[in-house]
Amino acid sequence: MSQFYFRQTIVSEELQAPMSLFELHQQIRDELELAFPDSYWVVAEISQISPDKRSGHCYVTLVDKGADTRQVVAQARATIWSARFKMLSQHFESKTGQPLKAGLKILFQANVRFHEQYGLSLDIQNIDPNYTIGDLARQRQETLKRLETEGLLTSNKELELTDVPQRLAVISSATAAGYQDFIHQLHHNSYGYTFHTSLFPAIVQGNEAPASVTKAMRLIAKYKDRFDAIVMIRGGGSQTDLSCFDDYSIAAAIGKAPLPVLTGIGHERDESIADLVAHTRLKTPTAVANYLIDRFRSAEERAEDLYASIRMFTAQQLNLTDDKLDHLRLRLSNLTKGFLATGREQLETLSRGILVKPKAYLDSQKYNISCLERDMQATTKDHMHEQEKQLSELAVCVEGKAQRYLHMKEHELNHLTHCVETEVRESIKQTEIRFAKQSDKLTFATSRKMQTEQHRLSLIEASIQANNPERLLLRGYTLTLVNGKIIKSIKQVQDGDVVETRMQDGTIHSLVVNKDTHDTP
Repeated sequence: MSQFYFRQTIVSEELQAPMSLFELHQQIRDELELAFPDSYWVVAEISQISPDKRSGHCYVTLVDKGADTRQVVAQARATIWSARFKMLSQHFESKTGQPLKAGLKILFQANVRFHEQYGLSLDIQNIDPNYTIGDLARQRQETLKRLETEGLLTSNKELELTDVPQRLAVISSATAAGYQDFIHQLHHNSYGYTFHTSLFPAIVQGNEAPASVTKAMRLIAKYKDRFDAIVMIRGGGSQTDLSCFDDYSIAAAIGKAPLPVLTGIGHERDESIADLVAHTRLKTPTAVANYLIDRFRSAEERAEDLYASIRMFTAQQLNLTDDKLDHLRLRLSNLTKGFLATGREQLETLSRGILVKPKAYLDSQKYNISCLERDMQATTKDHMHEQEKQLSELAVCVEGKAQRYLHMKEHELNHLTHCVETEVRESIKQTEIRFAKQSDKLTFATSRKMQTEQHRLSLIEASIQANNPERLLLRGYTLTLVNGKIIKSIKQVQDGDVVETRMQDGTIHSLVVNKDTHDTP
C-alpha cells in the first residue's frame, strides 16, 4: 500500500484561523485522492455483509486478522454499489458455489474513498473468485487433516450398522421437502416393513446450521439406546445452501457420534466433509430410504434362506428319528420277548426240579429202610421174637421221623417255589413298567414334535396366503405385466408394448403410446 503524507502549510499561529470539521474532512479527502489516485488489489476477510434490498447497494465490513487469526489487526468499511453488486455477486457464486457471506476471504479491487460525513471507506470495483476458491480448498484440506489427526475421519465408519436398522433418529428441517419424501418413501414401502422415526429438528442451511445440527447430535447421543442409526438428510438445493456441511463442527459431531450416521444431503456432484466422515453416504433422502428398505429386504431373504435350511434339516432329522424309533421299538420288543421266554423256561425247569427231588429222596429212604429191614431179619433171626416189639416201635419211630422230615422238606420246597415265583413275577413286572414308561415317553415326544411342526407349517401357509397376489387385488391394488412378466420400472416398457393390467374383477390391455419419466429429487 502506498505511503502518503499530508501537505503542511506553515502559517504563523497568529495569522491561522480555526478550521471547521467539514473543512478538515475536505482537506483529508483531497489529500487521500492525491495519495491514492488508482485502485488497489486487497486481501481481507468479510466480517459482516448487509445487502440493501431497497437501493440495491451492499455494505461490507472487512477485517484483517494477520498471522494470529484470533485477533483483528485492521478493519474497514466497504461499499459495492448497485450497478456492480448484482453482477459481482452472481459471478462470484457461480464460480465458487458460495455467496458473498461472513467468514470468506476475498481478493478485491477497490478505490480509497473519504466522505466528510461517513469517513473512510473502500469502493469495491471487482472481486477475484479464484482466490476464494483456493482459500476454501485450503480450509477443506485443513479440516480433513484435523479430523484425521483427531481420529474422527473414519471413526463412524468403524461402527457396526445393524442388519435391520428400524429405530431411526432423523436430523432435518420438519418443513423440508426432502424430509417429507424420506418419510413417505420409508413408511409406504411395498414390503410393509415398519420403521420408527424420531425427528430432531435442525436448521440445515446457512450460517446457523452447524450449531443447530451439532445440538441435535448431542441430544441424540443422550438417548442413544433408543435408536439403531442416525439419518442426516436435506432435500436438493444449490451448492451454496449445502456449504454448511463442510463445517468442522458438523463433521466432528458425526465422528464422535455413538451410532452409525447415514447422510442424504441431496447433492450429487461433490461430497461434503460430512459425507466423507459419515458411515454411509447416499445421494438423496429418497436414496437413504431405499437403502434402508433394501437392507431390510436382504435381511429378510437371508432369514428365509435360513428358515428353508432349518426346515430341510428338521425334515431330515425327523426321518432319522423315525427310523431310530422304529429300530429301537423293534429291538425292545425282541429283547422283551426273549427275556420273557428265558424266564418261562427257567421257571419250568425249576418247577420240574422241585417236584422230582422230594419223590426221589422218598424212594431212596424207603429203599434204604427195606434193605436195613432185610439185613436185620437175616442177621437177627435169633433175636426176632425178642426184638419184634422193639423193631415195631423202631419202625414206627422211623416212619414218624421220615414223615416229619418229608413234611419239613416239602414246606421248604413250597417256600422256595413261592420266593422264586414272586421274584420272577416282580422282575417281569418291573421290566414291563420300564418298557411302558419308555414307550409312553417316545410316544409323547413324537406327538409333541409333530404338533410343533404342524404349527410351523400352518404359520408358513398363513404367510403365503397373506402375500397371495389375488388378495392384494381384492384390496384395491393392481398388477401391471408386459409379456406375462410383472414390471416395476418404466425402463422395462417400450413404446408400442401391450400392457396388461390385472384388477379384482378383470384385466385391461393397453398400448404404450408415450412414457413420462419423473426425475427423482
